[in-house]
Amino acid sequence: MNSATIRTHNLQRHYQMGAEMIHALRGVDLTVERGEYVAIMGPSGSGKSTLMNMIGCLDSPDDGEYWLNGKLVSSMNDRELARVRNKEVGFIFQTFNLLPRAHALHNVELPLIYAGMKRKERLVRAKQALERVGLGERMMHRPSEMSGGQRQRVAVARALVTEPSILLADEPTGNLDSTTSRDIMALFDQLHGAGHTIVVVTHEHDIAMHARRIITFRDGKIAEDIINKQQVH
Repeated sequence: MNSATIRTHNLQRHYQMGAEMIHALRGVDLTVERGEYVAIMGPSGSGKSTLMNMIGCLDSPDDGEYWLNGKLVSSMNDRELARVRNKEVGFIFQTFNLLPRAHALHNVELPLIYAGMKRKERLVRAKQALERVGLGERMMHRPSEMSGGQRQRVAVARALVTEPSILLADEPTGNLDSTTSRDIMALFDQLHGAGHTIVVVTHEHDIAMHARRIITFRDGKIAEDIINKQQVH
């Protein structure tokens, strides 16, 4: 249990939409060990995005428990959730979410500014993160001067710079062509090989196949949880 980065028990989330009650999560029990690479799949409305918001400390359950690195996150208030989110979770989004007028280095150092880190240290950390994703020579380029794949690499560097417990990627190749998608997923493979815990939310089977474990959601529940034998060596 000590090695579990993520552990949920009976996680439930409901939404009121007009007169209808939507049961987005219906008692989800999930454990992700430190260093695992997990893909979460499922059709629209299956609950996978709601679960991602829970794991990323962007939302709280109506019932059940969520433990992140041994801390009971589900009982935290908004301020405590924000602190855990900024420290423990590195987000990678489909739309990159970069500041368009800021160069790559500034985009990557932003989380460290919010964390109150001194300028000299955060610049060192931001440069190292960009070098890790192969953008050491593009640090002073703005997003408009980069390809989609390079922009997503900046976003990955930004997620890495706080040294989070989890890399949480939401459709990370959704805006990329197939060749660039393969490059980004190869980067994820490298990051997993370096020991990072990665959770990828996707509806694309070929993206999920990079993970070592594939979890399929249906109607707010885990319908299938399998080891990807193609990735087990």
